[in-house]
Amino acid sequence: MEPERLRRRLGSAFRLRGLLLRADALKYLAEALQSVSEVELEDVIENVIDAVEKQPLSSNMIEQSMVEAAVQECSQASDETIENVFNIIGAFDIPRYIYNSERKKFLPLSMTNFPVPNLFGTARDKAELFRERYSILQQRTHRHELFTPPAVVAHPDDSRSKFQLKTVETLLGNTVKVGEVIVLGMITQLKEGKFFLEDPTGVVQLDLSKAQFHSGLYTESCFVLAEGWYEDEVFHVNAFGFPPTEPSATTRAFFGNVNFFGGPPSTSVKASAKLKQLEDENEDAMFVFVSDVWLDQAEVLEKLHTMFSGYSSAPPTCFFFCGNFSSAPYGKNQIQSLKGSLKALADIICEHPSIHKSSRFVFIPGPDDPGPGSVLPRPPLAENITEEFRQLVPFSVFTTNPCRVQYCTQEIILFREDLVNKMCRNCVRFPSSSMDIPSHFVKTLLSQGHLTPLPLYVSPVYWAYDYTLRIYPLPDMLVIADKYDPFTVTNTDCLCINPGSFPRSGFSFKVFYPSNKAVEDSKLQGL
Repeated sequence: MEPERLRRRLGSAFRLRGLLLRADALKYLAEALQSVSEVELEDVIENVIDAVEKQPLSSNMIEQSMVEAAVQECSQASDETIENVFNIIGAFDIPRYIYNSERKKFLPLSMTNFPVPNLFGTARDKAELFRERYSILQQRTHRHELFTPPAVVAHPDDSRSKFQLKTVETLLGNTVKVGEVIVLGMITQLKEGKFFLEDPTGVVQLDLSKAQFHSGLYTESCFVLAEGWYEDEVFHVNAFGFPPTEPSATTRAFFGNVNFFGGPPSTSVKASAKLKQLEDENEDAMFVFVSDVWLDQAEVLEKLHTMFSGYSSAPPTCFFFCGNFSSAPYGKNQIQSLKGSLKALADIICEHPSIHKSSRFVFIPGPDDPGPGSVLPRPPLAENITEEFRQLVPFSVFTTNPCRVQYCTQEIILFREDLVNKMCRNCVRFPSSSMDIPSHFVKTLLSQGHLTPLPLYVSPVYWAYDYTLRIYPLPDMLVIADKYDPFTVTNTDCLCINPGSFPRSGFSFKVFYPSNKAVEDSKLQGL
């Protein structure tokens, strides 16, 4: 296409989006797109404008530097390299997005006035932690079909099934009885034995004497939809339910291809046809999840030897070993003995050359492993402990707890925490329905969109890094390595598994095949 016509086309495409190109930016873009065929030109221009809009723009005048960055991003996206097939993302590398209720969009940290996260959080960080959890659940609930406001021209019968969310503030402002309202808020116990419902607008006391609890584990500090009536400064709850979950595909349809998950790709891997094809073709890909790998116990090392021998003819893509890596957590010699135990494991791996060459090893620390206490997210095991192992087994990664794994188009979150017990102990009321505990547990986590919906004194979190524990949008798989009995539960297109404690559950572990999303229960007892 002749340069003048191309410039006119570029100028009008940018003006349609409310943007103006400076002369030097227009000249650069026209030269960059000169070689693009007319058939592809429309899509290429759209992609460049999308990339420009992602940048923090101070005005609608577009400089050459912005266009250069956009062109570079588009050229990288089209040249999808093999690097994006398998990535392990530590908790401190997860991108920070903040929900903007005015624009109804998630904005990257750089486009907001929020400070860069710091381990030593400020009071603002602690307040924002709960406010952000609330705003994410609120926008998700408002989008659910039961809560979307009816169209003005809707048939009168249609509006009956719709519910309207109220805030605590609207209740507190009433002097007369208010019947049948639904409020989204957080359960707190501000006074001993008295529960309250809290949201950003205020706090109201609850009367739970007649409350019915839907399925789930209702703990303090979890967010609920409370249905009931308000009178004399008390909210009398008839029923408690959780905010509805939302499949990942629905979330992405609303927010586009933003890469919330982390890793090298600039957009979500879900949109990549090349990666999807690779995933389907590689039917031999296999992940092995083992939890509580007590390396100081001879029997555990023996069973790992058996496992490696069994897999040596067809090595798995990756072994995920979760802590604790010692059966006796404390003592002055813990670090020295852990070094020795890791060396023993490296020797066993080296005895199986096919596994040593082909498989990767990922280590996630447990609650009792050496490190800076029990505050989440936990950093990896210290380098001085793992140095010798990494030299002997180069394909090994020591990562944070929790961590994320991206394989082709699949997103997996791994978390090592004895969470089922903690949540059952901190229930406002223990579930009486016939559903099994794992189903209650999984429903709770996915509804809350968070890995630890518990009070901060029960499960401490670095305030400014609370976003690293989000489960939103939902991943393809959530691995909660817990000492509770092994389970596999699917909820809202998200597969949730617990490999169980390796030594305590008869040496059981889980095997996952990404090509068909199948999970196998495996056991080494009696071998």
